[in-house]
Amino acid sequence: MSDRVGLVLCPEARIYDHGPQHPLRPQRVLLTWELIRAAGLDELANVERLRSVEPADDSTIQLVHTSAFVDATRRAGSGEAGDWSRFGYGPGDNPVFDRMHEAGALVVGASVAAARAVWSGDVEHAFSAAGGLHHAMPERASGFCVYDDPAVAIAWLLREGAERIAYVDVDVHHGDGVQFIFYDDPRVLTISIHEFAPWFFPGTGGVTERGGPGAEGSAINLPLPPFTGDDAWLDAFRSVVLPSVRRFSPDVLVTQLGCDTHATDPLAQMLLTTRAYRETARELHALAHEAAGGRWVATGGGGYQWARVVPRAWTIAFAEMADAELPDQLPESWIEEAEFEIRSAVPTTFSEPSLGRGDGDEGARAVAAEVRSLVGLEGGT
Repeated sequence: MSDRVGLVLCPEARIYDHGPQHPLRPQRVLLTWELIRAAGLDELANVERLRSVEPADDSTIQLVHTSAFVDATRRAGSGEAGDWSRFGYGPGDNPVFDRMHEAGALVVGASVAAARAVWSGDVEHAFSAAGGLHHAMPERASGFCVYDDPAVAIAWLLREGAERIAYVDVDVHHGDGVQFIFYDDPRVLTISIHEFAPWFFPGTGGVTERGGPGAEGSAINLPLPPFTGDDAWLDAFRSVVLPSVRRFSPDVLVTQLGCDTHATDPLAQMLLTTRAYRETARELHALAHEAAGGRWVATGGGGYQWARVVPRAWTIAFAEMADAELPDQLPESWIEEAEFEIRSAVPTTFSEPSLGRGDGDEGARAVAAEVRSLVGLEGGT
């Protein structure tokens, strides 16, 4: 199915580091690249390693973010004193860290490099594991996210001539930043399938969020209850996401592949396993070819089991992008490296037992039925 697939490598992005006590660990991306390499996926004939990633310049970042926010991020990360809280920085989710602007610009540059490779036709699909920072808003950081790289990549594609872009976000948290940025733009369809509860971050993403004036129907949300399992989550995804993207018929499919939906993730309460990630990647791959001419830009996203889950989930996704058979056993060399990093055992296989029915499954199916009715999908296929 795939012709050329781009793997964006940007090891310099390790400086995107909120500190040793913060849940967003740069090692999760580094270990993903190492697992892809150890599995031999980067040596496949149809895989192109995109190494020459430049930090995004201010004009590119400002396709989405204000100049005042970019200036504040640069100054805060350079150690200047100031009231950075009005830009979303401070103790908690978004602490100020060294070279904060430079780190964010590298992540944006990586995702724009993926978009450029796909839009130019150099590759059909491209994966930027460092990206997926979907909570950042035009004027403030949010939810561990400095700059909103998926939104910048989408804005870049629109500037370069793309007329319709579908954005699919499977992170456990609502893709609020991307939705907000394009809420009034009918050229961008944003779809987010996420955990939803009154106490769960960011508190947005209800079914009634449908797009702004002139762009009604351009936002679709699947707010699923906690403790939804593989089957109900996949049913919701297949019955709403796939037909909605087909109907929109985008020029490019952009996806955020957060894997904090995993049953063991410390920041969420869903019950997904790597089976769901494998099937989701397979569905997205087919969807890209069916609905978007094969053009697929994928980013990483959330995931806080940074050694045990994230590298496996994203290696599964990249193997699917490359049409590669992936042995179930993880390479011994990678296991040793990961266990040295985490100082404890990691899984030895990509697969794992599904957990079966979850307490949220019935509610998830009800939400999916409600959304299908709301957006006019008959039969859910």
